[in-house]
Amino acid sequence: MSASSPFTLGLDFGTTNSVAAVARGETADLVMLDGPEAPDAVFRSALCFWEEEGQRNGLAADAGPWAIREYLAFPQDSRFIQSFKSVVASAAFEHASILERRYRFEDLGRLFLQKMGARAHGALSGAASRVVVGRPVEYAGGRPDEALARTRYDLMFGGLGAEIHYVYEPLGAAFSYASRITDPATILVADFGGGTSDFSVVRIEAPGAVRRCSPLGHAGIGIAGDRFDFRIVDNLVMPMLGKGGSYRSFDKVLEIPGGYFNDFADWSRLALMRNRRTLADLEKLRRAAIDPNAIGRMIAVIEQELGYQLYDAVGRLKRALSTAETAHFHFAGAELAIEADVTRAAFEGWIAPDIARIEATVDRALAAADVPAGMIDRIFLTGGTSLTPRIRRLFVDRFGEDRIASGGELTSIAHGLALIGQQPEISEWAA
Repeated sequence: MSASSPFTLGLDFGTTNSVAAVARGETADLVMLDGPEAPDAVFRSALCFWEEEGQRNGLAADAGPWAIREYLAFPQDSRFIQSFKSVVASAAFEHASILERRYRFEDLGRLFLQKMGARAHGALSGAASRVVVGRPVEYAGGRPDEALARTRYDLMFGGLGAEIHYVYEPLGAAFSYASRITDPATILVADFGGGTSDFSVVRIEAPGAVRRCSPLGHAGIGIAGDRFDFRIVDNLVMPMLGKGGSYRSFDKVLEIPGGYFNDFADWSRLALMRNRRTLADLEKLRRAAIDPNAIGRMIAVIEQELGYQLYDAVGRLKRALSTAETAHFHFAGAELAIEADVTRAAFEGWIAPDIARIEATVDRALAAADVPAGMIDRIFLTGGTSLTPRIRRLFVDRFGEDRIASGGELTSIAHGLALIGQQPEISEWAA
């Protein structure tokens, strides 16, 4: 087929990274996106804003690795936003205040897609007959509102100029995996991203079957890589910023409320703390705190826009612990310097409650599919967080090393979503 013929577009809009793929017929190709260093199929789900005359609303913006480059060049004069997918189902999130302007979720989403498309040389626009967008089985957040998330997604993706279909993200990965095998199999897809962990049980038939893949059951939970980051920040950083401390209120000494610390350790909320109201509240708390310097350090990290540096330090620690039993954590800035050697065992102890809930969600997926664990032929691990050794061990211990499959951890979902778009009865896959 020619490059100008109708195609289907698969879009994996992720909490940490986003990927697109284009399918024509039975094959799909990843969309390569321009980057500051070299083209890449993986595009960071981030935005950076800065004031610039002549731009709409007086603000300029960029996305992906270009947002990171802009932020690192001018951290004090810009606002860096990441992991904003995490708030799509949150009724408590109404808008983000960015340099005195308000942005709803759909505003951020449309801007992100616009900037991503500008780096794709037209591959995200044009003659697409269908756009297949991945969605988590369960959205992130304490009480996710699925109807609200759908409304916001419709507003975000509605401008792409084609019919939009939503498909569970692990089903996209299942379809991608099916393109790699020839024998029939019942598989459990385990997709571990930044915001959610999602599981689907899928029956795959041999090539040439009328229906190659059949979804049998699903389950998901709003715990994944960002929660593991939260545990690291909570244990290594927050004690230096006042967590567990006290403040004076008239003649009483009270414990500092945990809300500030929870927001600080959440990447989707940390950048939004740089607003007049929050900073005024923190300054008031600093004056009343038993240890005012600790709260002062928190204020400085927020005011100096050091969230990305903290995120980078946490990410480096996690990656190091994926290959070594001990790794060094280093973060410096805002008169705060933290150096600590962290063992993999300590990190796994911090995330143990999260692993227990993830394993219970695997049980729910198997129960929903009415397939016992012994009938699963393959477990396909995908998503960046699947590279965490404790995650892999969860499945090795339960199913055996010989049944584990992986590959395309950051790209398999988009690849499969594009292929699903080629199916005549796409409604059978839609969520």
